[in-house]
Amino acid sequence: MLALGIYWLLSALSGTAISKYLSGFRVNGFGTVLIVAGVDGILHAVLSTILKIILFLPMWLIFGLFVSVINACLLYITEELLDSFNIDAWLTTFIGAALLTILNGIWA
Repeated sequence: MLALGIYWLLSALSGTAISKYLSGFRVNGFGTVLIVAGVDGILHAVLSTILKIILFLPMWLIFGLFVSVINACLLYITEELLDSFNIDAWLTTFIGAALLTILNGIWA
């Protein structure tokens, strides 16, 4: 349980760093980043596996690169659910999702 809390906090720190350096990726404060990390984590836990099973063939055909699109879609859903979290464009969403995946992979 402690490891989950630490991972959640590190994911929020990743979101904070990305919002500082990626224009168009805006959050209203660290509390919002904690909520974004929680909602994004829940969406990944619930929807990511289902989408990977449904979209197995495209993922297999392009060597798993379609996972990046799935992560960007989940980040977009998170952005739509929360008013205090805004992303300007699809490219920003895609880059932000890729950076979150890389940073969270480092923490794991």
